[in-house]
Amino acid sequence: MSVFVQFHLLVPYPPSNPNRDDQGRPKQATVGGHPRLRLSSQSIKRAVRETAFFLEDLAGNRGTRTKRIAEEVEKWLIGRGTVAEAARTHSTTVASLFSKLEGEKDGKPPLTTTLVFVSPEEWRLAHELAERLVAGAKIDEKALKKEVLRRADGAVDIAMFGRMLADDPDHNREAAVQVAHAFTTHRALAEDDWYSAVDDLKTREEDAGAGHIGESGFGSGVYYLYACVNVDLLVENLGGDRALAARGLEALVRALATATPRGKQNSHAHHPLARFIRAERGSRQPRDLSGAFFHPVNLRLAELQRNDLLGASVSALQDMAGKLDHAYGPAAEAVVVMDVDAGSGTLDEIARFAAAAVEHLPAHAPVDA
Repeated sequence: MSVFVQFHLLVPYPPSNPNRDDQGRPKQATVGGHPRLRLSSQSIKRAVRETAFFLEDLAGNRGTRTKRIAEEVEKWLIGRGTVAEAARTHSTTVASLFSKLEGEKDGKPPLTTTLVFVSPEEWRLAHELAERLVAGAKIDEKALKKEVLRRADGAVDIAMFGRMLADDPDHNREAAVQVAHAFTTHRALAEDDWYSAVDDLKTREEDAGAGHIGESGFGSGVYYLYACVNVDLLVENLGGDRALAARGLEALVRALATATPRGKQNSHAHHPLARFIRAERGSRQPRDLSGAFFHPVNLRLAELQRNDLLGASVSALQDMAGKLDHAYGPAAEAVVVMDVDAGSGTLDEIARFAAAAVEHLPAHAPVDA
């Protein structure tokens, strides 16, 4: 039976536009028949990967998502003295192991047709293979992919969020971490900001009007964010490295609590921190608590006996967890809560709790990469 760690977070955002739609407005969703603001799971995962907890604490264990594999390998070969023509030929061969390639443009190396998640180990093997090809090594084409592509290794973000190689599904990675779209716990609509800018060199005699006018959307609210970790799969994706899995879980907790998509951040300076986190650990089937907010909390303040959206959101979340536990049985063997407003719990405690999930796993044989 797998061990799961589930996180339920409540994060209050000030007026901001962290995650925009195709028209530049805050993303939205209808939940329970009511309009809400939304943050996509993709934007949240990107923000998590860009935190110092991933960039620095997991340095050397973080993948790179790119179409520029051939370009990077070519630069590496040229830097080691390979002539340009040979570098282009062999770097293209190596890049084609990950994906189909686009045609060359403007004399630059071809791009892969898809964004490919490449681990540090695969970069090292790609460089080594390219160097061997330059040296004239004869390698069976059918064996080339086995020279580079891995099914498991030390890239924590790939182990967590997975990857798909359309041309080689044998080396796909199933995501060990599921992240839901975050949405406001209450009714919320995007608002319009009409703004103007002044031309510093324009004289009053010439024109008293603005140098530029524009319109931008923004919104504010308390967001519910849910994430679930299959700890068994995380360890498997990391080639059985339990210590690295524990480090990754700590980094994930800290990132979820502090990361935010950065859209329009210079205009709104939004840097919210989670005000409430409920972490659950156990082997029961996961379940989210989004049902707590299908009926918006701003329409339930009297029922919840709260006069503020954040407090009402905490009450609704905890109430839903209790009701589901009563109906289905406890969803977890252990629960830890950080409630900033109540002065209970800390992020350090949540991080240690999550990392300890690795200790509850049965012994597994190392994974063949």
